Amino acid sequence: ILVNGEIIGDKQIPPNGKIKTYFWRFGIIHQKLGVRLEVSTQDITAFQNGKRVKLLWSDTASLKGANVDLHLTKDRSLMITLRGSVKFVILLHKVWAKHPYHRDYLGFYTLDSHLLSPSVHGLLGQFYKGIEYEVSDLRPGEVPEKPDATMFVKGQELNVNRGWQKDFRRDVKNGEKVPCWFIHSNGTGLIDGKASDYIMSGLFKRF
Repeated sequence: ILVNGEIIGDKQIPPNGKIKTYFWRFGIIHQKLGVRLEVSTQDITAFQNGKRVKLLWSDTASLKGANVDLHLTKDRSLMITLRGSVKFVILLHKVWAKHPYHRDYLGFYTLDSHLLSPSVHGLLGQFYKGIEYEVSDLRPGEVPEKPDATMFVKGQELNVNRGWQKDFRRDVKNGEKVPCWFIHSNGTGLIDGKASDYIMSGLFKRF
């Protein structure tokens, strides 16, 4: 299974100078099953054994194929079930169309990731089997509720800080706050290799 994501930046540079980036397109391939999917913030295109189906996020639809099932909930989510394999959920996050900076974007979640083999890799895949780490030396950060700390992982000693992210699987609009440790410098010391190692030349390209 190959999953690649394409990111896009804000419409223009915000006053604070910090440009946010978003996933706006995903490409998914399962060669043995003959499945190829392209999901963007505009539409969904599915190819299976030479047949092509195109859906819009404004649709509500359930499609059952020989090797893949798709369940689309209007303007909300796409559930992808690969035969004998894992499920993926892609969420559509819509913003105000006239927002001066932000864009619609996609969220990607893997269900049943335990079904993937130990060799699964990638920016997300390398963590599906879990990693061992230890956090110590908690100390005040720039913001009181976000302390700094030291993380020991993969033989590295990293400076990290506490924060929150949102899991939108249950509540697409508001999300559920999840505590996290933030690693800086594009994950250097945590991810295998460098962040640039994961840049592909195309949506359906492999390493």
